[in-house]
Amino acid sequence: MAQLRQEADPEEAGLDPRALDRLDRHFARYVDEGRLPGFLVSVARGGRVAHLTVHGHRDRAAGLPVEPDTLWRIYSMTKPVTAVAVLILVEEGLLSLDDPIDRHLPEFANPRVYEGGSGADVRTRPASGPILVRHLLTHTAGLTFAFYHSHPVDALYREAGLESSVPPGADLAETVAVYARLPLQFDPGTQWNYSVASNVLGRLIEVVSGRPLDAFFAERVLVPLGMTDTGFHLTPEQLPRLAELYGETGTGGIEPIPGLPLRGRPRFLSASGGLASTAHDYHRFMEFLRRGGELDGIRLLRPETLARMTRNQLPGDAVLRAFGAPAHRERANDGLGFGYNVSVVTDPARTLAPSAPGTYGWTGVATTAFWVAPAHDLTVQFMTQLRPKTLKVFPELRRLVHEAVTEREFRKRRESGRGAAGLVG
Repeated sequence: MAQLRQEADPEEAGLDPRALDRLDRHFARYVDEGRLPGFLVSVARGGRVAHLTVHGHRDRAAGLPVEPDTLWRIYSMTKPVTAVAVLILVEEGLLSLDDPIDRHLPEFANPRVYEGGSGADVRTRPASGPILVRHLLTHTAGLTFAFYHSHPVDALYREAGLESSVPPGADLAETVAVYARLPLQFDPGTQWNYSVASNVLGRLIEVVSGRPLDAFFAERVLVPLGMTDTGFHLTPEQLPRLAELYGETGTGGIEPIPGLPLRGRPRFLSASGGLASTAHDYHRFMEFLRRGGELDGIRLLRPETLARMTRNQLPGDAVLRAFGAPAHRERANDGLGFGYNVSVVTDPARTLAPSAPGTYGWTGVATTAFWVAPAHDLTVQFMTQLRPKTLKVFPELRRLVHEAVTEREFRKRRESGRGAAGLVG
């Protein structure tokens, strides 16, 4: 069992200790006020962890503290791992980004698009073209989630039993077959709508590789990267380290709520949000991304492939707020494009929180987050377990980390060769 630890002095890494202290105190206050159960935050520059803080509890009732080796349900931070798995198959020539997905998943042949009506009176028309692999990676396929309540197709997902994106008792193949029977919200490639697309990618991985999704992830991504604490279920030895999941009560407090089941191999392997991981493991994944597809001498993707994954792939370099479906036209999506299962900062002047151009990353529904900022050679992760209703952590986290970045000392030491990257296993 590997554990993340601090490796560098903040000032030598170009980070302001006073600003980092403000960051810690800010989120510690949320814990002390009972709004967060506990958290872990790490900040690394040049591959070296220069700030690592744990505070609060992974299980409040049992009095168990957050530790560096705590396990977290990372939910949608699974999606970038899925993108890497898909791109491995692309590089091997088993898939193309421009493959119509019905070449491998025939149930998606002849997709239809919503035209009008609701319920039993929904009208559809043939889609203008097929769903391509790249549409799934960029959430431009026309798929959706049941929980949006913003479009008649969302309601059709609910009627099909997809409130939690999977029909009760179904496996991945059965679930994806249900998606395929439902109409698209729009023609593929014409809008951005965050959706169940990554689960379709998961099934695509299974069909093309001939391996179950969990086996492919382990063999081709997780084990090669040394992410040995990451998976779709936990062993009896790992379970005591798992953080409890909490939800807001509506009265300013939090309470335990059911989370992603992790005891025993699940029937449904979610490529959209099924992984649990540790700070050590996800730090290694961020380092793999930061280093352009390689870690500790093991290369999984070519640099040019990784560069495409982490660049804006929306048509015409569009931003999410303009290109998004109605559910996504909020201020928080301004200045952001989208690569392959990661958001990308395209215009820092328009973003809600300070960011450097080209910064990419993603979040999870339990208030986990990560990003890589190539302009600052910076990686950041934040781990907790809260499904929020009102608490907004990410803009505050971005602002507080941004305030801690100081360039002068970092650049001086990089130029003198003292900032060489390193990882502790």
